[in-house]
Amino acid sequence: MACCGNCLCCHCCCRDEETLTPEELTILGETQDEEDEILPRKDYESLDYDRCINEPYVEVLEGMNNKKAKKYEAVRWMLVFAIGVSVGLVGLFVDFFVRLFTQLKFNLVGKSVEECSEKGCLALSLFELLAFNMTFIFIASVLVLIEPVAAGSGIPEIKSYLNGVKIPGIVRLRTFLCKAIGVLFTVAGGLFVGKEGPMIHSGAIVGAGLPQFQSITFKKINFDIPYFRTDRDKRDFVSAGAAAGVAAAFGAPIGGTLFSLEEGSSFWNQALTWKVLFCSMSATFTLNFFRSGINYNKWGSFQLPGLLNFGEFKCSDGEKKCHLWTVVDLAFFVLMGVVGGLLGAFFNYINTRLAKYRMRHVHPKAKFVRVLESLLVAMVTTVVIFVASMTMGECRDLASPTTNNNSTALVSLNEDVINSTIRQFFCPNKTYNDMATLFFNSQEVAIHQLFHQDGTFSPVTLTVFFVLYFLLSCWTYGVSVPSGLFVPSLLCGAAFGRLVANLLKINLGMDIYSGTFALIGAAAFLGGVVRMTISLTVILIESTNEITYGLPIMITLMVAKWTGDFFNKGIYDIHIHLRGVPMLEWETEVEMDKLTASDIMEPNLTYVYPHTRIQSLVSILRTTVYHAFPVVTENRDNEHEFMKGNILISNNIRFKKASVLTRAGEQRRRCQSMKSYPSSELRNVCDDQAVAVVPALEEGQDMLQQMLERRHVPYPNLYPDQSPSEEWTMEERFRPLTFHGIILRSQLVNLLIRGVCYAENQLSATQPRLSYAEMTEDYPRFPDIHDLDLALLNPRMIVDVTPYMNPCPYTVSPNTHVSQVFNLFRTMGLRHLPVVNAVGEIVGIITRHNLTHKFLLVKLRQHYITI
Repeated sequence: MACCGNCLCCHCCCRDEETLTPEELTILGETQDEEDEILPRKDYESLDYDRCINEPYVEVLEGMNNKKAKKYEAVRWMLVFAIGVSVGLVGLFVDFFVRLFTQLKFNLVGKSVEECSEKGCLALSLFELLAFNMTFIFIASVLVLIEPVAAGSGIPEIKSYLNGVKIPGIVRLRTFLCKAIGVLFTVAGGLFVGKEGPMIHSGAIVGAGLPQFQSITFKKINFDIPYFRTDRDKRDFVSAGAAAGVAAAFGAPIGGTLFSLEEGSSFWNQALTWKVLFCSMSATFTLNFFRSGINYNKWGSFQLPGLLNFGEFKCSDGEKKCHLWTVVDLAFFVLMGVVGGLLGAFFNYINTRLAKYRMRHVHPKAKFVRVLESLLVAMVTTVVIFVASMTMGECRDLASPTTNNNSTALVSLNEDVINSTIRQFFCPNKTYNDMATLFFNSQEVAIHQLFHQDGTFSPVTLTVFFVLYFLLSCWTYGVSVPSGLFVPSLLCGAAFGRLVANLLKINLGMDIYSGTFALIGAAAFLGGVVRMTISLTVILIESTNEITYGLPIMITLMVAKWTGDFFNKGIYDIHIHLRGVPMLEWETEVEMDKLTASDIMEPNLTYVYPHTRIQSLVSILRTTVYHAFPVVTENRDNEHEFMKGNILISNNIRFKKASVLTRAGEQRRRCQSMKSYPSSELRNVCDDQAVAVVPALEEGQDMLQQMLERRHVPYPNLYPDQSPSEEWTMEERFRPLTFHGIILRSQLVNLLIRGVCYAENQLSATQPRLSYAEMTEDYPRFPDIHDLDLALLNPRMIVDVTPYMNPCPYTVSPNTHVSQVFNLFRTMGLRHLPVVNAVGEIVGIITRHNLTHKFLLVKLRQHYITI
């Protein structure tokens, strides 16, 4: 039977299990050996971005005029602005408390270290630091236990959502609260994570929830505003919210817009681009306004555009020969891009192994084990930071001169800022501990120092710092706390770039600007890890506020991506794959065009008739897990159908006796599953029918006569008691079916719950009608068939599904090439794609599962074997 709703495991296989390839084993969710074990795959429900043009929706369109349309569009713009402002305020909240907790921790521990360095009680200082960090991490871990989806950065989940896959709980209010509060404790707890990734996730949740005017977590938040309650509208607002999160994190509204376009949305248009950019601008300037006022007491000055500020890159006015970069430096930037790609690929490989280990050995155990793992990571990180700062740091002069004055750049931070961020542990006056200065400050301050303080870090310190940060950040990403990867990658790469600059200046005596090499190193490593190009280039340019860096950053990111792609995918794509999410790439491989829609479709269909008894609908819904069903009528050789106006008339509807008896037998099998239902009436009906369908030729003739005498309706009700069965023969299963439309499971359940039906002796026009607001009232969590009280239903009543089905979905021909099918499915954001032949008969359905890369590989292999 076909999967008409979401991505289920493939039931089609042409060979025995012993000869299956690794790709086929992946599709089937099976394994070969421990080394190549495929992690368990989940069945994710797809989102439906296509509009359902049914009668309730048409009624809304008919009541829409230009004035109402403009009002509707004005509400959209107001919501986009509200999303941007809200995301900016969320960023302000997170930043304020992270700074508060971090300053409190480092000030107390710093004073303790200075006092204990003379008294010999450093163990007490270490204990204080451990107490702060482990308390904060414990709170963050508990929040993740409340809502597990809040773990990690959230970017893989948001990418999946915008690609058309529904991740349960990903945009809930409870997830937002656990994410926003948890990330501030995680960052303040000293783990090597950033708050920028979770800001993107938080922005997406704000975008998804604000236009709904209701909350599932808090039931009292429920305003009767039935607008924007479709997957299509929600996707647009999620795109805007994610872009606003990037804009607030980096002060990069254009980069945020490109991030949503490049990394997320499969469908895009000009109007959406303008709204997303406006939302990003709103978030950036909201955050800038409040941060500038709070930090500098200059309200309206707009001096702090984002949570992460790289500062100003410029040479000293007195250094005429100093340049930020030259053409000669491009060769080194390309090499740094290669090294960054290799390091990023190695980082992703190690993190993948760790993630698989967690999924096999940590996640299946009790939940408190995840908390213990987070506390273990926090303890090890704290001890490493403390020991490295106390034992491996070098004492450096506060204003260290360089060997060549021509290469000197002004320190962009003033003396007050420098003095407030340097750490003097175990060093005499006018000197400071360079290792402690990097470790005992926030990550943003450390990045700022690597970018702008020239000649103040020794090569040994940078090497040790890079290695420790690389390993610990790789271990940390994936633990059960809200965590981002942007800032750790930038800091790790900045240390690498600064190390390269030091070696070039000391060993080769080159006149270079060290801050530029630190920036390029940060871009190289981050690009090697996440494999982003366009959006990351613009984000870094906007963060530096230096357009001349556009070319070197772009070249470095491209080289890093190409190098890393030789070995593995980006870190976010890897984690999407590990979760078993059926992501669709931008396009298929050229070789896949050897396949057609008929090669990849699912031909075994579970369908409903235009007029179907409640008994049959309940049976179908309770014995299948599919999320959509084609609405069909049978098309026999002696049945001639034609169109007259808007009414479909069927003539000469006759069945063979054997067909009638076979379908009656199927009803008997269906009734066996109905006997367990709580409704005594349903059980009695099933018992009566079980007797009535005893194979007797006379009774079969009577049923045939009843069908022939039934009045004609616009959509013929051929036999509403029956439903398709897995036990049909091949001839019965592939009988010709005229396709009229498609209806979702949620719509059928909604019709049953609201009692939309009519009696057998009545006209279908007497059936109650539902409005568009009533059809979408329960969005996004529609009731389940198991929530239905069957005792209240009359199983003999008939449901006319034609007003509520989608009569004009996108369809393809069986001979359509896979590339055309893929482009139509992805760009239009479809959930189901019926395959209809030239005479209007449905022959199969294509879902997201049928277009995944590994499924296509299996089908291509079968195609070669057939040839």
